[in-house]
Amino acid sequence: MQDDLQCAFNVLVKGGVILYPTDTIWGIGCDATLETAVRRIYEIKHRSDSKNLIILVPDFDMLDRYVGPVPAVARELISLSERPLTLILDNARNLAPNVMADDGSVAVRVTGDMFCRQLIRLLGMPIVSTSANISGRPWPSCFIQIDKSIIKAVDYTVTLRQSEKTPGRPSGIIRLRADGTIKVIRE
Repeated sequence: MQDDLQCAFNVLVKGGVILYPTDTIWGIGCDATLETAVRRIYEIKHRSDSKNLIILVPDFDMLDRYVGPVPAVARELISLSERPLTLILDNARNLAPNVMADDGSVAVRVTGDMFCRQLIRLLGMPIVSTSANISGRPWPSCFIQIDKSIIKAVDYTVTLRQSEKTPGRPSGIIRLRADGTIKVIRE
């Protein structure tokens, strides 16, 4: 894992794009503060930049630096969720503009995956996490299902967990407004 961490970090710190396992499904990622790197992800996925991306943070301390104020109920929702949960939160800041929605919100997940947490802490910034598929096509439930064009397009593919056959599934998504309004987007 250490070699993968160092190689992925070296790519991210230079503004590159990686393919990596997460606590849900395989993702395409970059430093979430670099607009040009985020633009490359949209190009790799053949995805409209009007569809927003998810970012990963390792803990609430980092979340507080990029979204604020974080509603108190966000911590409760995450701690009570039985599976990974992405929250769409208002008042995003310090991120690439093409990661945030037009209304200033951002989709964010506090990841429980050890590799992701260590990588994000090493980088010191959140990373983008979008499913490793071409837009409009099904998301891959394991590495072997990832389209070869995506593997060729990224700057580094993490070797960790490539042989796993257990299917992953995307996170749940909840829209949590600053006024406390909650809307389930994906269970």
